[in-house]
Amino acid sequence: MNPQSLLASASINIGLALVVLSLFSVFKKQPSNAPVYYARRLAKRHHIPFDPPLTLRRFLPSVSWIPRAFRVTEDEIVQSSGLDALIIIRLFKFGIKFFLPCTLIGLVILLPVNYNGQDGPPVDYLSMDSLAISNIRKGSDRLWVHFTCLWLMSFYGLYLLYKEYKEILGKRIHQLQIIRHRPDQFTVLVRGIPLCTGHKARGCSVDHFFSKHHPYSYHSYQMMFNGSYLEDLLDQAKSTARKIEDLRKRSSVEKHNREFLLLCTNGEDSAKITLLEEKLQELSHRIHQLQCEDMLQDKELPVAFVIFKSRWGAALAAQSQQHSHPLLWTTEVAPEPRDVSWKNLAIPNRVLPLYKIGVILAATLLTIFFAVPVTAVQGIARFEKLKKWFPPAMAVQLIPGLSSIVTGYLPSVILNGFIYVIPFAMLGMAKLAGYVSKSKEELKACDMVFYFLVGNVFFLSLVSGSLLDEIGESVTHPKNFPSHLARAVSAQGDFFITYILTDGLSGFSLEILQPGLLLWDLIKSLTYRRGKEKKPYLYSLPYFRVIPVVSLAMLIGMVYALVAPLLLPFLICYFCLGYVVYINQIADVYEVTYETCGKYWPYIHHYILVAIILMQVTMIGLFGLKSKPAASICTVPLLLFSLLFNGMLLKMMNLIRRATSWDFVPRLQKIRIVRHFYGP
Repeated sequence: MNPQSLLASASINIGLALVVLSLFSVFKKQPSNAPVYYARRLAKRHHIPFDPPLTLRRFLPSVSWIPRAFRVTEDEIVQSSGLDALIIIRLFKFGIKFFLPCTLIGLVILLPVNYNGQDGPPVDYLSMDSLAISNIRKGSDRLWVHFTCLWLMSFYGLYLLYKEYKEILGKRIHQLQIIRHRPDQFTVLVRGIPLCTGHKARGCSVDHFFSKHHPYSYHSYQMMFNGSYLEDLLDQAKSTARKIEDLRKRSSVEKHNREFLLLCTNGEDSAKITLLEEKLQELSHRIHQLQCEDMLQDKELPVAFVIFKSRWGAALAAQSQQHSHPLLWTTEVAPEPRDVSWKNLAIPNRVLPLYKIGVILAATLLTIFFAVPVTAVQGIARFEKLKKWFPPAMAVQLIPGLSSIVTGYLPSVILNGFIYVIPFAMLGMAKLAGYVSKSKEELKACDMVFYFLVGNVFFLSLVSGSLLDEIGESVTHPKNFPSHLARAVSAQGDFFITYILTDGLSGFSLEILQPGLLLWDLIKSLTYRRGKEKKPYLYSLPYFRVIPVVSLAMLIGMVYALVAPLLLPFLICYFCLGYVVYINQIADVYEVTYETCGKYWPYIHHYILVAIILMQVTMIGLFGLKSKPAASICTVPLLLFSLLFNGMLLKMMNLIRRATSWDFVPRLQKIRIVRHFYGP
């Protein structure tokens, strides 16, 4: 990619971001758009101040929402939205903290070293390779500068990881102290309950089992029932009641409007209301019949919520094996009521592995399918090589400036368009895997999306781009393949710069504008919901979409921090804009549907550690390709130290993942754990 293509991509993305953010600042001031931009506040019945109508300030773009985002404290986020929402903000702050010093090192030290890497001005000074590590000649002692910067960045990243983990662990313990009186803290979810042979029911089996094995802590139980048919009847009853209410409102309007009153229409409405009321009574009668004890016993599931007298008793029952048979009496900590995935409770334990295998196969097929658009995107990005293999592509050069837009902006837009649907597809697969809580579904989706993006967007883009770039020269000069590959790896930094620009500037600005919801709200206002009161568009915070995509950007930045330092300033803009946007979205738009008290951070910690390891492995390979084996050998201890660092934190990670039981741990054991990690 030439500088003109990169400049075209930057100009388009910056211009689009400024336009979209200006539109957002204007649209947010209009009361008609409050259900989109203040959904969370409207749901909580908070007062929203608007400027008086027909004032100029109401239609002028402003940036007042940006300083407000920087004034929000972490304690305010935790109190209003919980620790999980703060985790996303801390992820953006981590990116700013890490890449700000790295950007200074890259611009002040690495860029001059790379530019003068041939012991003189580069011949092709317009090429982006002149600012990358590929411009340094083989065996040059300048590579030791990169070696030193690698150690500095690695140690700084590991220090930030430890510091973040320590702070979030403290916040998690504090949150668990606050919610220690919540009912779900005393409850255990039990699955695989056998049928009582004497009473032909599972309820008495639960009571007998826990009364025998947990006599001092067991309190009571609540069996689960298959309510799919009951749920359908309730939906029908709600729909019928809504129709009756709408007809009554219409009749009352007609009675008050004497000019348009038609007796025949009023009579028809009365007849419809009578029929609907009879249908509603019939539905209510059927619902009451299904709720009787005899009918419920036939719908009984081998699942129950068991309540204990103490949190210690609940933790002991949840974390111990209750029966020698692995599929009977399986216990786990019960999720909070709003976090329960009720439909998945009906899935038997014995078929859960089949569900998970099916999800793995579906994710594999999606990964294979996604290889096609990624390869096509790299073909567009490598336009100069593509012309040799597909001559009709030369027609793009007939229009001045079009080739720069096609090679610089179009590939990243296409790739981001395909990526947008991936998190939702992975979440749908995670829902089919049979997890009992929404938080576990989203945690699983986070993992699936992250590794999908790493495999397809990062590695496949790297491999396909290198193949398209080097396939011709590698056939004619096979001995020079390592050097060509090293140049191709560093050259892919140009593509990832455009990817970060598009995903950050365009992606975050469109996230805050919510164009899809605006268009849908406009269509509803002009059609079937015309004249009716608007309801807020309240959706949960999409952890499964934000965390993996931002983690991928962090991985790209770490891997290319030493290879192509020009990428680093764009990453600073990426994380700053993301921080401001999601502060606004958390405060005004998204709803908190559940709270895991920070269980997302161990996953983020793992993703960042993978990025650091990939950075070190990449540099080991590049030092070898640059004929500097001593630097490669000296980097191996750094890699081993990073892995050892991860091993030392595994216990802390397990502690946070199982931290529901932290407050159940005796005080003496707590002191030992704290001393083990933080010293006496």
